[in-house]
Amino acid sequence: MVTHAAGQRVVKYVKTIGKRGAPGFSQMVDFALGKDGLVYVINRAYEYRPENKKISIITTNEDYVSKFSTGGTGDGQMVWPTSLALDKNENVYLSDEALQRISVFDKHGEFLSKWGEAGDGDGQLNGPSGIAFDSEDNLFVVDSANNRIQKFTKDGEFLDNWGQFGSGEGEFNLPWGIDIDKEDNVYIADWRNNRVQKFSPDGKYLMTIGTPGVWTPRKPNHQEINTAPDGELNRPAGVAVDKDGDIWVTDNRNDRVEVFAPDGSFLLTLTGDATLTTMGINNLDANPEMWEERAIADNFWMERLFWSPLAIKVNDDNTVFIGETCRGRLQVYQKES
Repeated sequence: MVTHAAGQRVVKYVKTIGKRGAPGFSQMVDFALGKDGLVYVINRAYEYRPENKKISIITTNEDYVSKFSTGGTGDGQMVWPTSLALDKNENVYLSDEALQRISVFDKHGEFLSKWGEAGDGDGQLNGPSGIAFDSEDNLFVVDSANNRIQKFTKDGEFLDNWGQFGSGEGEFNLPWGIDIDKEDNVYIADWRNNRVQKFSPDGKYLMTIGTPGVWTPRKPNHQEINTAPDGELNRPAGVAVDKDGDIWVTDNRNDRVEVFAPDGSFLLTLTGDATLTTMGINNLDANPEMWEERAIADNFWMERLFWSPLAIKVNDDNTVFIGETCRGRLQVYQKES
C-alpha cells in the first residue's frame, strides 16, 4: 500500500474504480457518493453519442447497479451535465450548463422535477456547474458564467446570491467546483483565478486557499509527474473538505491533487497511484492479446498518474475519491485523522 505523509497527516492509497469506455465511464465530469457504497457518475460523452450521456450507478466494489437519463432536451435528459448532489432523501440533483436547469431524480433514477431558467437575474442561471447541499438541505449552485454563487431551496425557490466578475476577494472568474463543510462554510474552486475561496454560510469572504501558478506544457498524454511548485494551482476544478477541515483541491491542469490545512497552509501533493481496476482486469481477460501487449510495453508506471483530475469527494470516514476525466476512473485514498 502506497502511503503519503505530511506532518501529522497520513494518506494511504486504497484502490482504483472504473475505466474509460464501455462498460466504464465516458467523459466523467462529476460523481456523488450515496449510501451503502453507491456511486452516481455523470457520463458527459460526445454530442454525436447521446446514448452514452447518462448517469451510471455502481458500487465502490465496482458492481454495476443501473443507469438513467440520456442525451436530449426533454424531461430527465441532459446536454452538458456538470455536477451531481444528493439531498437528505437521496434524491439526485443534476446541473446542466447548456439547458440552464437543475433536474431532480429519485435514488433509482426516476425523473421527479426540474427548475431553472436562463438569465442573470436573481434565481436565473448561466452555465450552472458545481452544486452542493448545506445542513438544512438548501442547494448552493455555482452560477459559473454569471460569476456568482446562488442559494435555493431544494424545490428551486431562490434565497440568496453573491459574487461578481473579478479577481479581488469574493470575486470570481468562471468558478466551477463547490463543497460545504460541517459548519456550512462554502468553498469555491475559482477556476480561472487559480484559487479556492472560502465563505461563511451567508456569503462573507473568509479566506483564499492556494496561489496562482503558471501552466507548463506537458508531454503527450500528460504521462509524467508534474513538478509545479507546492501550493500553486492552475485551473482548480474540484474542492472537498474532510471532517478535520483539511481542504482537497483537484489541480486540473497540473494533473495533481493539492491538500491544504484548515488555515490554508500547504500540506501535501498527490500525483496518482492507480492500479488495475476490476473493470480493467475483466476487459483484459476478455482480450488476452492485450495482456501480451502490456507484458512488452515500457513505462507502465505512468499509468498510475492522474490525468485531468476534475471532481473530488470525501465521505464521513475521510475516504477520498478523485475522479479523472481523461482516464475515466476514480482513485481512492484513506486519510488517517
